[in-house]
Amino acid sequence: MMAARQLPLPLSQHGGRRKGAGRKPKGPRPLVSHKPRAQFEKPLPVHVTLRVGEHVWNLRSGRSYRRLKDCLAAAAGRFGLRVIAFSIQGNHLHLIVEPNDTEALSRGMQGLCIRIAKRLNAMMRSSGRVFADHYHSRLLRSPSETVNAISYVLDNHRHHHGEGGVDRYSSAALDDVERAKLLSRPVGWLLRVGWRRARWDVRPKEPHAGSRRGAVSRPDRDGRSPGR
Repeated sequence: MMAARQLPLPLSQHGGRRKGAGRKPKGPRPLVSHKPRAQFEKPLPVHVTLRVGEHVWNLRSGRSYRRLKDCLAAAAGRFGLRVIAFSIQGNHLHLIVEPNDTEALSRGMQGLCIRIAKRLNAMMRSSGRVFADHYHSRLLRSPSETVNAISYVLDNHRHHHGEGGVDRYSSAALDDVERAKLLSRPVGWLLRVGWRRARWDVRPKEPHAGSRRGAVSRPDRDGRSPGR
């Protein structure tokens, strides 16, 4: 009896690890990594960046800012995600948020992104994708990281626009009524107490003289965080 002969099979040239594989960037900036995000099971501060596509109108305008504030107010505290501080630049947003855990970050940001996309599309009378890519997030684990991130967010206009003083497109310029609507009180140790161990006031370098909005300093006795 003759032994069975195995027929040669053509090998697939698709898939697998190879040079040049993977999704290509859609613009000059690299894509946000799709690696799994850091896992955590307690309230921690996170620095989130959301970048919109090139076709989206300037976010740093009155009409866009009004809609973004409406979205932040509608999403405040939902899914266990609290917005502590923010700033709006021409094509991206910086947020300091405090989710209860990894799932709260994912669900809360998904809900906020959907709201923002709907409102901006309605404003532009368009449809389709608004954000250039997934949001970028950085978990803040120490008092110094937390203070530095908040300072970076609130002073980001200096880097992009060369402006001094308090950024009117940031949470540092909100009055008490707007703060109550858009921002939430932190519940985790780092944003309530721990950030003070960095021994540094978080305040713009050139505050408006005599203005209460010119300082975002140490918390009051009611426990306000540095972002408020």
